[in-house]
Amino acid sequence: MPLTNNFPSSQPNFTQADLLHRMTNRIRQSLDLQEILTATVAEIRAFLNTDRVMIYRFHPDSSGEVIAESLSENRLPSLLGLNFPADDIPITAREMFIRARQRSMVNVATGEIGLSPLDCPDTGQALETKDIRFRPVDPCHIEYLKAMGVYSSLVIPILQYDISVNQSKLKLWGLLVSHHANPKNISQTELNTVQEIADQVSIAIAQSNLLTQARQQAERQAAINKVAIKLHRLSTIQLQEALAETVAIFQGDGGRLYIAVDEYFPIKVYTYGDDPLIVQYGNYLLEEDPVWQKKFSLKTATSAANSVWAIADLYQDPELSQISAIFQPTKIRGLLVIALEYRQEFLGYLTIFRHEIDKKTLWAGQFDSDKRQLYPRRSFTAWLELKKGLVLDWKPEELELATGLGSEFSMAVQQYQLYQKVQILNSNLDRQVKERTAQLQHSLTFANLLKQITDQIRSTLDFKTILKTIVEEVRQLLNTDRVVIYQFTKQWHGEVVVESTIGSWLSILGFQGPEDCFPDEVAQLYKKGRIGSISNIANANISPCHYEFLQSINVQANLVVPIRMSDILWGLLVVHQCHSPRNWLTSEIDLLQQLADRAAIAIQQAQLYEQTRTSAELEQAKAQQLEQVLIDLQKTQAQLIQTEKMSSLGQLVAGVAHEINNPVNFIFGNLTYASDYCHDLLEILQLFLKYYPQPYPEIEQKIEEIDIEFIAKDLPKLLNSMKVGADRIRELVLSLRNFSRLDESEIKPVDIHEGIDSTLMILQHRLKPKLGHSGIQVIKNYQDLPLVECYAGQLNQVFMNLLSNAIDALETKSRTEEQTGIIENDNCHELKIEIVTKPTNNNSVTIKISDNGLGIPSDIKSRIFDPFFTTKEPGKGTGLGLAISYQIIVQKHNGKLKCSSEPGVRTEFTIEIPVQQVIKN
Repeated sequence: MPLTNNFPSSQPNFTQADLLHRMTNRIRQSLDLQEILTATVAEIRAFLNTDRVMIYRFHPDSSGEVIAESLSENRLPSLLGLNFPADDIPITAREMFIRARQRSMVNVATGEIGLSPLDCPDTGQALETKDIRFRPVDPCHIEYLKAMGVYSSLVIPILQYDISVNQSKLKLWGLLVSHHANPKNISQTELNTVQEIADQVSIAIAQSNLLTQARQQAERQAAINKVAIKLHRLSTIQLQEALAETVAIFQGDGGRLYIAVDEYFPIKVYTYGDDPLIVQYGNYLLEEDPVWQKKFSLKTATSAANSVWAIADLYQDPELSQISAIFQPTKIRGLLVIALEYRQEFLGYLTIFRHEIDKKTLWAGQFDSDKRQLYPRRSFTAWLELKKGLVLDWKPEELELATGLGSEFSMAVQQYQLYQKVQILNSNLDRQVKERTAQLQHSLTFANLLKQITDQIRSTLDFKTILKTIVEEVRQLLNTDRVVIYQFTKQWHGEVVVESTIGSWLSILGFQGPEDCFPDEVAQLYKKGRIGSISNIANANISPCHYEFLQSINVQANLVVPIRMSDILWGLLVVHQCHSPRNWLTSEIDLLQQLADRAAIAIQQAQLYEQTRTSAELEQAKAQQLEQVLIDLQKTQAQLIQTEKMSSLGQLVAGVAHEINNPVNFIFGNLTYASDYCHDLLEILQLFLKYYPQPYPEIEQKIEEIDIEFIAKDLPKLLNSMKVGADRIRELVLSLRNFSRLDESEIKPVDIHEGIDSTLMILQHRLKPKLGHSGIQVIKNYQDLPLVECYAGQLNQVFMNLLSNAIDALETKSRTEEQTGIIENDNCHELKIEIVTKPTNNNSVTIKISDNGLGIPSDIKSRIFDPFFTTKEPGKGTGLGLAISYQIIVQKHNGKLKCSSEPGVRTEFTIEIPVQQVIKN
């Protein structure tokens, strides 16, 4: 399928762009690689109008398979799902696919093959020109294509980087192949289009590989978590179920979990699935065989990853030859052995067995897979090849998974053994040891309960919730009748702020204790950390007032723990036993003291949180106030901007009124009469001269007095001056309309020069000579400009602001020179404004407006575009003119507005706007 320079009409060009657009969008939107490949071959076949387009993917052994195909009316047989041997594509061709990204086109009718590399095969650099070298095609290749029914073909390599390896080289992922049953030419544009689609497919393959790796990583982690759930249950550890789950994860056919002997435990072996038939003598096991222990010794392992051994075929491992006989009755060929250890202590082995497999491959035509194909096949009819007794290699991700699962099994076995050791020790100790162990267990239970209470306290920062949680949990923990928290509100006096009771006992929530019953010396002791414990109030050494108080609230035994924050006694955690006296255990007192300490921290944190939240609310309220102020300020700014616009419009109207006033009065006051007089007098004069060539002396004298000849000559001039006045009115009105552009609020192409000239016409009254200067000279250096897309009215407002500022600067200069009488150079008295326009090379236009005024001082130059900044006298400017101009040029027109100035010499403003605007939604 050689290249041709016969390009089709404009319709295929549209099709190529449309194809690229569709394929790019589909690749970006889809994450299913097969869906992308299927759509790719269908689109390319329709685009090239060929009989078959397919995508061929290489296997690791260099054979390949057709994984996507599109056929046209069954002109060629389907090859989808068929495999091709590695010998079908020579090694040299595969190397050129990688080194030069070489494309090949074969025309069976002419017997030629065209080779079009994209890169230099020696340097790997992209070629500037993609030449095509034609040469005779190998006869074997011709016979190969004819046997397939193909008379023209196009092959484009699909290359890919292995993103998992740093600085990796390109590898040949597959081929994009187009077949046609008749000779067919392909254009350079079509080849480039198909190449671009192949490049997009490479990107899609890389994205698919990333997604696949992420999913595999997630699946491995989920598998580890699933096994961990079964392992990390100390009392009900499910080793058998975990082994079965592990075998299923690796898609194995059997497994063994060997737990080594310990001083407290015998050897334990768990099996699942297919297991080698081992004749056991005494305690002899497979894992205790010297060959096994030598092969899988932890002494040779240097890291956790080295404690995993992956053996694809145990019969090919010479170190296992002595024990391979025990596996012969089974189909086991692969071993994955994981040594279990925890903190450098050997615990056992976890072994996964994998059977040999039978592999079925559907080839495109029968061939001898054990010999090199010397001649092309005559038929490509599907041929099923069956290979038995094959082995599967263990994948790197499986080894990584094995390392993770080994760690989980090791930790679980160690924890289980430790737990079992504790249980064994507890069961073998005598009664005294059992009691001590019970106490320890009781303490452990208290510790766990303490942790639960602490976690519940830390789970919230709400002050009331924390206090309520504390009293509820303490009451349930100690199985008592009432628990309260007493908070001091003033010197050794406070109230019960939270309470938890059971049954019908009297509630003392909100109760304020009598001040006399809480002496200062007792408070000082509590402040230092003293704990009050009363087993029976009837036998306690307490004051009568205190006894009466406890009796009044039905207390027979109590336990009081201070809640301290640094050196401050915040309150008391009080436990009441109401139905009977009670001897408080040391563990209960210790637990309550620890809980009080944690409660103090939680209360302090809750108070700080409450203060922070209050401060945050205040700051948020302030922020809302500032936001409202900002909104009001923006509204005020908008009003000022509108005022500035109205001010500019007022100046414009005043100038126009000044220019129009005299011409209007002159024209409309004299035009009608002048026209009639001229017509009548000229007719009478003609008649008079015709019939009275010799008038009376008196008439002749009058003619001489009024100078009839002068009148006859001056009347046409009078009419001409009136016409000039009328034209002047028309120009002013037209300039006013061009400047305001009130009917053109949208972007449209306009003539920039017309807007500048209209602005100058409106400002004409300020350019004329006045008292103090002889007028302002305007120099125009216009170049040919294209029509510019812009907001005409807003752009004219910019011209008005810049020209008005230039005139103000020149008038200020004139007044300064008149007052000081200082003339710095000969041209100082000449006031000039120069306007230069020109197109630029980047599809934009430049307008420069400069004046020879006093310039802008360098210390204020950086602020001239700031809103409300002005150097004019109060009442003569708002400071928004240049700010609005900057916004119109930069934000509205995507342009640039710059200022350059030489103090005392000149000032120049440069406007640059693009010819075409990009409309932003």
